[in-house]
Order: sequence, then C-alpha cells, then structure tokens
Amino acid sequence: MAISQNYGTGRRKSCTARVFLRPGTGKVTVNGRTEENYFPNAVLRMVVHQPLVLAELDGKFDLVVSVSGGGPAGQASAIRMGLSRALLGYNDQLKSMLRQAGLLTRDPRMKERKKPGQMGARRRFQFSKR
Repeated sequence: MAISQNYGTGRRKSCTARVFLRPGTGKVTVNGRTEENYFPNAVLRMVVHQPLVLAELDGKFDLVVSVSGGGPAGQASAIRMGLSRALLGYNDQLKSMLRQAGLLTRDPRMKERKKPGQMGARRRFQFSKR
C-alpha cells in the first residue's frame, strides 16, 4: 500500500528542512520528536503552523519533518517554507494565497563573512594610537 504524501524543501539561513505532508490528524514530528518537545517556544510552533492555518487545513495532515543546521528560529522558518511548498503539491490553487502571505519567498539573508584584519564581519580590533 503506497502512502499518499506531498514533499517540500525549505531553507532559511543555514537550515534545511525536508517536510512530508501526509493525511492524518495534525500530529507533527520533528527529527523523531514531538513538536512541543522540539520547539518549547509557542511562537515558533505558531510559525510552523502558519501555512496550515492560512489554508484552513490545520488538523487535517500529519507532518514528518527532518531539519538540520542553524538554530530554532531559522529551523522553524525553514519548516514553514517546506510546508508551504508541500501544500502546493496537495492543492495548486493555494499558490496565490501563500505567495501573498510571503510564505513561498526564500529569505535571502545569510550570515556575513568575516573579513581579514577584523574580529568579525564588521567588528574591528581595538584601535591604539600609541
């Protein structure tokens, strides 16, 4: 028996999320852990569910997510983008709604590289006149 599922990849900062959308009851599994266990912050859980709430499909799908790299906020945003792309595979008519909400746009902001002769990207070593 083949499982009907939709897949989407999301990226943000240095995070990559692979999201599998399966028909179910609204259970979210992130890297083998429950959503409440992985994201103790309620705001990050809200960010993850944003595409489903917008499309009025919250509680109709189970999410199986594999995410790597970065921190909690970047991972939540990467999952949100992957979920939005997976929803497009489920129903292509959601595209204009998700696009208007800005959920299909990849956030291009990345960490600025460290420059030679400086402590960091912009922080310089302390200047000494003498």
